[in-house]
Amino acid sequence: MLAESLVALATAGSTALVGAMATDAWQATRTGVLSLFGRARTGSRDGTVAQPDDSTVPEGGGPEAMPAAGDQIALVAAQLDGDAALVARADDAAAARRSLLPGWQLRLRELLGAHPELAGELTELTERMRGSLPEDEQRWVMHVAAHDHAQVFAAQGGDVIVHQEPGGRG
Repeated sequence: MLAESLVALATAGSTALVGAMATDAWQATRTGVLSLFGRARTGSRDGTVAQPDDSTVPEGGGPEAMPAAGDQIALVAAQLDGDAALVARADDAAAARRSLLPGWQLRLRELLGAHPELAGELTELTERMRGSLPEDEQRWVMHVAAHDHAQVFAAQGGDVIVHQEPGGRG
């Protein structure tokens, strides 16, 4: 299970990432994300491809079963470009970004689960992405209302776990 701090980092990173789609900050954000995923595949800052050991080989396959580093980066690049194009074409860009958020949360959680050493780099990238976003994309607002003795449990990009006694409140 991924540490709570890494889950929060993946959430913050994915929120900044989708917020940058279809903005002036997009190209720098795209480059940073591809660089991060590239380091996960190569194992180094200089791009040298690490040889897989037994812990990185998928079950039931040898090194030949692993996608080549370039292929993996091409897949991430295609996903980034496709998602940014969806946001650019959307009548409601904010709704499109909200729809894309869970997928990028999952991708970044998976990345940090396999490469927790990249947490510092993702933190730096997230701060750069946030700082380059237009003012209206730097924060998200959630409006929640409860009526007639109802309860509301809400989270923005996270989980809410409620333990409630039968017949009780909260």
